[in-house]
Amino acid sequence: MLKRTPLYNVYKDYEGIKLIDFGGWELPVNFKAGIIAEHMVVRKNAGLFDVSHMGEIIIEGKGSEDYVDWLVTNNVKAMVPGQVIYTLMCYPDGGVVDDLLVYKYNTEKYFLVVNASNVDKDFRWIKEESPYADKYNKILEIENISNRIAQLAFQGPNAEVYLQKLTSFDLSSIKFFHFVDQVEISGIKVLISRTGYTGEDGFEIYLKNEDAGIMWTKILETFNKDGVLPCGLGARDTLRFEAKLPLYGQEIDKDITPLEANLKLFVKLEKENFCGREALIKQKEKGVPRTLRGCEMVDKGVPRHGNKVFKDGQEIGYVTTGAKSPMLNKFVALILIKRGVVKTGDIIEIEIHGKMKKAKIVKTPFYKNSPKKN
Repeated sequence: MLKRTPLYNVYKDYEGIKLIDFGGWELPVNFKAGIIAEHMVVRKNAGLFDVSHMGEIIIEGKGSEDYVDWLVTNNVKAMVPGQVIYTLMCYPDGGVVDDLLVYKYNTEKYFLVVNASNVDKDFRWIKEESPYADKYNKILEIENISNRIAQLAFQGPNAEVYLQKLTSFDLSSIKFFHFVDQVEISGIKVLISRTGYTGEDGFEIYLKNEDAGIMWTKILETFNKDGVLPCGLGARDTLRFEAKLPLYGQEIDKDITPLEANLKLFVKLEKENFCGREALIKQKEKGVPRTLRGCEMVDKGVPRHGNKVFKDGQEIGYVTTGAKSPMLNKFVALILIKRGVVKTGDIIEIEIHGKMKKAKIVKTPFYKNSPKKN
């Protein structure tokens, strides 16, 4: 039986909703407006997503900072309380366990937000399977609280203006990639952060399951007149794709390192130690074999995950994600290919339904709109 979020009963009977199986969850791929309209409302106004399927793990106690810093590639010890960082957990061979967000309360309490499809795997890795799990599991409280937490994502350039009307807390004081807990929005206490997975400004609202439906309905009913729409997974995927934000299982996985996925900004090799560091250093010294590039279709064709990519008749890689960009009105793709074999402007070929279709290497991200940084 498919799992459902606390919001399922709120929106399941909405007119025009399309529900799908997403990694074992019954979730909306789109609502009545459709994927393109939902995509554009986030780019131009604001849209509301149910992302309660995401996983949340608490790590607490003396030694938390050391363990979390060892678990991930980014620099946890440089964080200040109230800060959020994007990072990756790697296996000793450099492959990716998951990409995640780390929220720092203090040196003895961290809140990790992980991908829905990886929650159980990530929790086992942290608590039981990582090389340091036995050491830290004995001294830390490591708890998977995913089934107690709902999450809404309110994204778009007008998200702050709208949400401010429901709270006395000064939302402009929340810097990009920071959070505040126990903020009251429409009478409900929430944890609110400002990260985004859409390439736009906006907020993530974490709250109790029983409050999720109230908050969802309040936001939509209050700002429906302003054009705010409920948005599904379809728009969430095209939004992140345009902004070249990776999706686990496509741009990164156990067989793709962060360096190959062009995520070296989030890999602090200068750190004293983290899981996978030695393997990543060796890969860098030897020469990272693959790179993630972008292309746009020249010929008619829809590139899809797994399509093979060729240059001068030689196979050089494959498509990780392909779709039509609503902002560009073009079919584009992210491709994982051999490093050093193409440059911007080069023509390549993608095998689509057994036929070779021409595409051109272009700069990424396909769309960029710097989130508010105050």
